Amino acid sequence: MAVFEQGYKDDMTKEEAMDLVCRAIKSGIYNDLGSGSNVDLCIITADGKEYLRNYEYLMDKTYTRTHPVKYAPGTTGVIKEKIVTISRAIVVADATEEEMDTS
Repeated sequence: MAVFEQGYKDDMTKEEAMDLVCRAIKSGIYNDLGSGSNVDLCIITADGKEYLRNYEYLMDKTYTRTHPVKYAPGTTGVIKEKIVTISRAIVVADATEEEMDTS
């Protein structure tokens, strides 16, 4: 939010707004390691929407992952095996709908 508060101005051009959003997303990525490593943008106008996947890469991967990872049988030894059947009944006691408070 700090990036938006610092960088927002009235009557921004599309490019200025895209740059501001990109900077805000990058700030989030750098401050939260679980956020990913690239910037995606979605531009919504009266004319429609435009998705810009991978608009900017921040950190290139230094490895190539093979999917799916396959391990040969016996790669990891099994020390102990225990199979448990889990079952649970869920009962809804009160299913009355409530309006969301938007005040």
